[in-house]
Amino acid sequence: MKKLLFLCLSIATLVSCSKDDDGGNGGSAAAGTIEASVDGSSFTSIEMATTAIEQDVNGSTMIRVQGSNSDREGMVLTIMGFEGTGTYELGGEISVFTNAIYTETDLSNPMDTQTWLAPYDETIVGEIQVSEKTATNIKGTFSFSGKNEEGGTIKEVTSGSFNVAISEF
Repeated sequence: MKKLLFLCLSIATLVSCSKDDDGGNGGSAAAGTIEASVDGSSFTSIEMATTAIEQDVNGSTMIRVQGSNSDREGMVLTIMGFEGTGTYELGGEISVFTNAIYTETDLSNPMDTQTWLAPYDETIVGEIQVSEKTATNIKGTFSFSGKNEEGGTIKEVTSGSFNVAISEF
């Protein structure tokens, strides 16, 4: 009976460990960049157009990682309520301010910039995993399904990773 009780308690302890504590493996992004696959096409930000900021917003920590490339594409990852390394879901009822955005800018008509946003409803459509955070750098992985409000199209952003210096704000 004691062995059965011990086994049940051990299983309960393992099952109750939250996925939120798992920050993933950190990905493969080079220092100062964000990398991802967008509907099968490669996205890599350029170092001089990539940054991260950390700031206090009404007693809650906000982290924003953003970057763009020479093809006029951009990526923005925002975690509101940052509490350290771990997994932050995109979607659900309480995750409205944690989001990811992919953009494509038309230089001949900047007003026609297309944006795909996650989350776009209450379902979980991706996640941002922070594997390492120091006072000067943040590193992790991400993936999401983003929806374009204008046309209703979905873009799949997969195999995302970031390794970005945190700027003074």
